[in-house]
Amino acid sequence: MTDAVPHPVKLAPSLLACDFTRFGEELRAIEGADWAHVDVMDGAFVPNISFGLPILAAARRASPLFMDVHLMIERPERYLRDFADAGADGLTVHVESTPHIQRAVDMIRDLGKKVGITLNPGTPLEALRPLLADVDLILVMSINPGFGGQKFMPSSLERLRTLRRWLDDSGSKVELQVDGGVTPQNARAIVHAGATCLVAGSAVYGPDGAQAGLERLREAIK
Repeated sequence: MTDAVPHPVKLAPSLLACDFTRFGEELRAIEGADWAHVDVMDGAFVPNISFGLPILAAARRASPLFMDVHLMIERPERYLRDFADAGADGLTVHVESTPHIQRAVDMIRDLGKKVGITLNPGTPLEALRPLLADVDLILVMSINPGFGGQKFMPSSLERLRTLRRWLDDSGSKVELQVDGGVTPQNARAIVHAGATCLVAGSAVYGPDGAQAGLERLREAIK
């Protein structure tokens, strides 16, 4: 595919893939990114436990990047203020994670943070529709959440196209983010399907370092 990328694209390296023995260095290595993506998992909503408030607070102290916090936790409204206080700039919650998703969205807005919503690959996109006017970001999960290093699900491209159409038809400027299996090989197709923000973990934090990984992604979407 050689046609031009249709819109500016943000890159958001996932800190889940970094070397935590060198956390400060790993954050400095992605200074050329747009955002830092922070995956919070509770071992209940998803089958893995990652990190929580202390790691986010440490990242906030170490980096000026926008802290894009993805809460893969049950009843996230219990912890929204804590994550806001720890340094989140944006908070993304799953529509499946609480019976009160509108309340969670309103709470994030009241905290003065960017509001994100997402859903698992098996959840119909219609679950998002009532919330589109109330959010700043929609995250399309292109893997089943819980573990890094999974392969991109090709069906995610059609979900992106559908959401892109909904947003364009309403004149919305909502950020359309993708997380899961993003690589230099598929990044251009993902962007052409409508994504405006790419989350990438292992594709950035590779054996030759995060700066090289970021550069490969940027080259792929030029």
